[in-house]
Amino acid sequence: MFQNYLKIAIRNLLRHKAFSAINIFGLALGMATCLVILLFVQNEWSYDRFNTKADRIVRVVFRGSIQGENMEEAHVMPPVAQTLRTDYPEVQEATRLRNYGSPRVIYQNKSFRENAFAFVDSNFFQVFTLPFVQGDPKTALLEPNTVVISEEVAHKYFGKANPLGKMLFFKDYNTSLKVTGVITKVPANAHFHFDFFASMASFPDAKKSSWLTSEFYTYLVLPKGYDYKQLEAKLPQVVEKYMGPQFLQAMGINLERFRQNGNSVGLFLQPLTSIHLRSHLRGELGNNSNMQYIYIFGATAVLMLLIATINFMNLSTASASKRAKEVGIRKVLGSVKKELVSQFLTESVLLTFIGLVLAIGLVYLALPIFNNLAGTTLTLNLIANAWLLPGLLFFGLFVGVLAGSYPAFFLSSFRPVAVLKGHFTAGKKSLSFRSGLVVFQFFISVMLLVSTTVVYRQLQFIQSKELGYNRNQVLLFPEYALGKKAAVFRQQLRQDARVVSVSSSGYLPAGPSNNNNYIVYPDENTTQLIKTLRYDVDDQYIPTLGMQLTAGRNFLPKMVTDSSAVILNEKAAKAFGWGKNALGHTLTSADNAGNKTTHRVIGIVKDFHFKSFHEPISPLVMTLSNNGGTLIVKVKTTDMAGFLQATQKQWQALTTEEPFDYAFLDDRFNQTYQAEQKIGKILGIFAGLTILVACLGLFGLATFATEQRTKEIGIRKVLGASVTNIVALLSRDFLKLVILANLIAWPLAAWLMHRWLQDFAYRIELGWWVFVLAGVAALAVALFTVSFQAIKAAVDNPVNSLRSE
Repeated sequence: MFQNYLKIAIRNLLRHKAFSAINIFGLALGMATCLVILLFVQNEWSYDRFNTKADRIVRVVFRGSIQGENMEEAHVMPPVAQTLRTDYPEVQEATRLRNYGSPRVIYQNKSFRENAFAFVDSNFFQVFTLPFVQGDPKTALLEPNTVVISEEVAHKYFGKANPLGKMLFFKDYNTSLKVTGVITKVPANAHFHFDFFASMASFPDAKKSSWLTSEFYTYLVLPKGYDYKQLEAKLPQVVEKYMGPQFLQAMGINLERFRQNGNSVGLFLQPLTSIHLRSHLRGELGNNSNMQYIYIFGATAVLMLLIATINFMNLSTASASKRAKEVGIRKVLGSVKKELVSQFLTESVLLTFIGLVLAIGLVYLALPIFNNLAGTTLTLNLIANAWLLPGLLFFGLFVGVLAGSYPAFFLSSFRPVAVLKGHFTAGKKSLSFRSGLVVFQFFISVMLLVSTTVVYRQLQFIQSKELGYNRNQVLLFPEYALGKKAAVFRQQLRQDARVVSVSSSGYLPAGPSNNNNYIVYPDENTTQLIKTLRYDVDDQYIPTLGMQLTAGRNFLPKMVTDSSAVILNEKAAKAFGWGKNALGHTLTSADNAGNKTTHRVIGIVKDFHFKSFHEPISPLVMTLSNNGGTLIVKVKTTDMAGFLQATQKQWQALTTEEPFDYAFLDDRFNQTYQAEQKIGKILGIFAGLTILVACLGLFGLATFATEQRTKEIGIRKVLGASVTNIVALLSRDFLKLVILANLIAWPLAAWLMHRWLQDFAYRIELGWWVFVLAGVAALAVALFTVSFQAIKAAVDNPVNSLRSE
């Protein structure tokens, strides 16, 4: 029986080649898009789940608020790990990681600047599942001056030789570390990526008892099935017991009084598996994603698949009259409804599996492009992933049954007497059902069009908004790499006529930058603590970046008193209650030992954006410092390549160990919004694909509607109807559906985009024209799709359609 169903299905598909091609291509596009998105979502969801203890590991983080300014850090204080391990028996393991710069590593005649170096506790590899190729994970880091490296690093330095016991010299620390272990590369779906894991016993700061300095990423292993919220509820006691006395000594105010003033400070816990998608704290170890985008892509995958299946339902029910007599004859000859349903479902599943094969091919072609856009390394490896092939087969069967279920029951319900007499009609219910499906397709299309337009406009707003500093033709050079020769290089740059000015600071308004929490109080008033950010800059920082002073003056290195002077941004002056009258006032800061320093305000700089547009501008204090780290060079030239070539020669004349490296400040600015840029591009592609699939269905329906009204068109033409009249007649009903789809889509799209924009402190306004533009675009595409078939029918000779009459 099944063989007979299959044979009839193949004959029917070949008989209606155009409808079959539209269905197969539409389904293939929908399934390919859905597969790519599912691979992406699965990859994002898999972060850190490779660890065998993933469901038991939590990270300790620090959160606080001072006068409305939030402190949210992914790292905590040195003693936190051992304190929690000692005080709370439910903490089975506690381990730390300390990210530590980019050291120069030397072995024999090989020298490299490494960017993935960290200190970790000796039990780090009992907490995280990072398989050892050589060495013992339990003992590898017990001794000071030991290091575990990745296979890639081992091959780079030692080739095929055994790396265990070899000594690597770390020039910046003037220390040699012995290789005691080799691990496989840290998986791509981990929230941290390091190639060097050095013993924490080698790091003096790890032994500090300070509860007011952080930088240590701390992880706990809890019992299986234990609710981490129970331990989190006990952490305020830890803060009171250990941080409280040190806070009082340093700030001159106890925690109780501090909180009574509307402030807060505390430790909190994060499940390891939620870091990548749900954590956006200061000092994250990698570029985390956003759960919001997972919801967007997941919904897009489902909706794209629905649109493809809707096309199938629409075309199948629309072409019902072509198979009405077939159904009637089958019923007269004894076929029951169950057999007819099986026949039509077989046809649907066959068509779906043809589409699935085509979809897999499209996925292989599309993945490199998608990986480039999304910054991922997704693969569709049917051999390596045993679950994938059965999953795809089930996926194809599910889509086939879903797409074919309604047409199967619809076609099998025809009354044989009516269809054999030629009285078959699709019926109002069928027409309204198909109309509803068309509305749904364009409803989704318009939603995606509006979303893409809003994302694009917000990104354009970010690019064009006044930042408060000039990022054009500003170059950044790693000053620290030159060591004592940095001063010579800086002087050479200043002598170049193409260089406007040169500054030195590790604090940058865009991209990766030095960071800190700087807590001060104004005019000796200890009850008015304010959390700010401190920028250590030189006297050329403000002019080099084109910032504007609204009051007072810049730093003067020759003026001795400026060593304790500060320049505030406008937000800080307002936060301290001084406004434009801040000049001459004082700020007091204290170190961890309670030693206080008084600073005099000498200037106010106009507010500039030193955080992303997701966050409002916060109070900032600038202090004079000669401890740079990065050279900030303002250039004015039309030959940037020539300038860089000349600068490279100067660099190489000073050092051959350090490779010439540079970055543009505007590139670092753009990198801050890479996630939004990728989302905008991907949404745009999905919007285009959605409209394409919707138009394929619309084209099929227009083709069928034209065939159904061939004789009517012929009669109208004989009676004098023009091509325009015929096109308007055939297009009117479809355009009404698209207009209805717009009216439904606009309110929901407005709500969703309003929600998305709330994530930006500085954002565009949702103008009405965005929705009208999306609606007009959808109408134009629909009109073009329908008109193509309508014009073809309108210009045809009416004799051909009326000959049988």
